[in-house]
Formats: sequence, structure tokens, C-alpha cells
Amino acid sequence: MGRGGAGTVVIAENIPLLRNHQKESDGDHIKRTGTVNTAVAHIITAVIGSGVLSLAWSVAQLGWIAGPTAILFFAAVTLVNTRLLADCYRSPDPEYGHIRNLSYMSAVKQTLGEKSLWFCAFFQHTVIYIDNCKKFHL
Repeated sequence: MGRGGAGTVVIAENIPLLRNHQKESDGDHIKRTGTVNTAVAHIITAVIGSGVLSLAWSVAQLGWIAGPTAILFFAAVTLVNTRLLADCYRSPDPEYGHIRNLSYMSAVKQTLGEKSLWFCAFFQHTVIYIDNCKKFHL
């Protein structure tokens, strides 16, 4: 059960898309013990990572106006992407969905279909390959 707007109680069984489904994916995985603090730590290490080492130089090259503007722009892009991925975690409903998408590819498959999965996987693996070629000077 969850709380809806204006103090109303929303029951997952009353949502038409979810009425006939059980949360079969909830019992299939180990119990998660993350907290808000561990989530913030993971987000900081993923978003900032080693890019923070070149951040001061990049902002200095852009100047006092364009540098902070670029930082705010990329922060907004990161925020939008985070919200979109969080809404895709459970399908078909972000709060009461019975399917848990554990990876980006499973969210693409569930939301956009099999054809889009192959298209997205091709580009994702191409980017990984190019990144590794640059990293190892191939």
C-alpha cells in the first residue's frame, strides 16, 4: 500500500495493469540493505569519479561564465537521467510495478521492446569498445 495525493490510499491490486500479476521478481534476489548514505556515496563515485581531477583545469579553460554554466548544465542532465532511470526501475508502474529491471538493458527491453534492445545494445557495446581502444591505445 502507498499514499496517493490528497490523503487517499492507493492499493496496488486496484491498478488495472497490475491486478493479475504477483511481484515474482521481489523474492528472486538477495535482500538489499542499502541506505541513503550508501546511495549518495555510490552516486558521488559514479558521477564524479576520476573526472574531478580535470575539473578545475576545464573550468579554468572555459572562464568564469561558461565554466560554472557548463557545470550546472551537466548537473541538470545528470539529474534528468537519474530520474528517468529511477522511474524505469519497476515496470509497468514506477511505484507498484511487478517487474524489477536490474540493468539498463532490461529496462530498455521492458519499456521499448526487443528491437530497441538490439539497437541500444549495439551502440552501448560500440561505445565500450571505442573507450577500451582509447584506453589501451589500440
